[in-house]
Amino acid sequence: MRILNRPLSRRAALQAVFTVGVVAGAAGALAPLLVARDPAGSERRAPGPGRDLERFAELYRGRHIEGTVTVMVPAGAAGGSAGGAPGVEVRIDGRPLHVMRRADGSYLSHVNHYESFPTLREAARAAVDELGTARLAAAATGL
Repeated sequence: MRILNRPLSRRAALQAVFTVGVVAGAAGALAPLLVARDPAGSERRAPGPGRDLERFAELYRGRHIEGTVTVMVPAGAAGGSAGGAPGVEVRIDGRPLHVMRRADGSYLSHVNHYESFPTLREAARAAVDELGTARLAAAATGL
């Protein structure tokens, strides 16, 4: 093995700095995914076969809220397949609240669009808190 006795060139130094930056960036991006792994599964994970789906109906601060999470299975797929997509429905006093499921399994609604909640029930309660005495607007029909 031959050791060079000349100074490090600018190109080699920049390549080393760039490589370290890429490795550090990739590690920083992947760390939350690797740390958040829960082998036993948790409430925040997408529902799969054999898992309980969230369903509730309650009176919260004088408002009737109800919500369900169901698994929609594509046509032609087996009923118990893990490839189903979760469908979410929430109603406040009978009016639909648009709720979306985020990639991390939490929920957000159009009332609390910049906050996420670990369960569908918490998202519905937060929407009621934000609405106060106001009612949800009727769902738009047609485009």
